[in-house]
Amino acid sequence: MKRKEILESAIHIVCAERQDQYGEPEDTFMGIAELWSVYLGRAVSAEDVALMMVLLKIARMKAGKFKADNYVDLCGYGALAYEVANRG
Repeated sequence: MKRKEILESAIHIVCAERQDQYGEPEDTFMGIAELWSVYLGRAVSAEDVALMMVLLKIARMKAGKFKADNYVDLCGYGALAYEVANRG
């Protein structure tokens, strides 16, 4: 898979497939942030959630066998983290 294909796949997943299944990712991240905040006993933001999902993908990449989906997901979570961070 070439870089353009990875990015196109991430676009499809983030902007269509997952959004159709789960709704706006920013809303999902806010819901996750609320749950994690209660669990951890401290404030967690939607941006924190997006960045930690990036780190999750990196951890999987480091620990496991090569899987193209991890790179696609990494691009998608990175784009979502950018959007959440720049909401205004």
